[in-house]
Amino acid sequence: MAYSPKKELKRFLAEDVGKGDITSKLLQKKRINAKIITREKTIVAGVRFAREIFSLKKCKVQIKKKDGMLVKPNQTILEINGNAADILTCERTTLNLLSRMCGIATQTNTLKKQVKSVGSKSKIFATRKTAPGLRFFDKEAVKIGGGEKHRMTLNEMIMIKDNHLALEGSLLSLLTKAKKTRGKIEVEVETIKDAVLCAKLGADIIMLDNFSPDQIKKTIKRLDKSGLRKKIMLEASGRINSKNITKYAETNIDMISVGSITNSVNGVDLSLEIS
Repeated sequence: MAYSPKKELKRFLAEDVGKGDITSKLLQKKRINAKIITREKTIVAGVRFAREIFSLKKCKVQIKKKDGMLVKPNQTILEINGNAADILTCERTTLNLLSRMCGIATQTNTLKKQVKSVGSKSKIFATRKTAPGLRFFDKEAVKIGGGEKHRMTLNEMIMIKDNHLALEGSLLSLLTKAKKTRGKIEVEVETIKDAVLCAKLGADIIMLDNFSPDQIKKTIKRLDKSGLRKKIMLEASGRINSKNITKYAETNIDMISVGSITNSVNGVDLSLEIS
């Protein structure tokens, strides 16, 4: 079944409303204008989903700042026109999603700039460390911020990790089975020796789990020496953050995955104001 963002947004709103917004029902029926502003500097992300939430209550929305734009404090992101009660009913759901997505996009963009600052071609990747039910929106925000999504679901790509190896007992056995299927194969390794072995056995992506930048450089040299470097993609993963990402970027590794951009989100301070 195809994923439906609109269906999810409808579910988000229903979760908040419950059997009805009994407070907003006390208000007189009249159309009003409102706006969503940011209280801090941010990369905008999620405005089309915000518009969709308000449209569920037949409110009209004008997008003032598009996804990917950098905005300053107190700038207007959206303008809304609709029934007063309907706007207030949609307020919290919209602000929660926008705040999270803007936070993810902003954090991703900051890391991307750090990578570029050292002249690296490494790309920032999201992980599956997302809030249950919010993966689509979390990864959309990463993309808006200048990162890459990696796999969305378990069926998109084979990724052999430590627990798979512990249960199977043989890397060769798992890779042999994996090679009989279609699509890319990624393997998580903990040693340079295993990285070279996986490259020889035909893995497409090798995740260097908790490798230090020096270990990554040594791995790249070993693969270069074996004539295998150009045949595979290398991914750095584990405890990578804004304090050490430039060291990883300096290795020019292909992929840098950062779980914190989605699992430790600092939401952006947004506010809905009635004009």
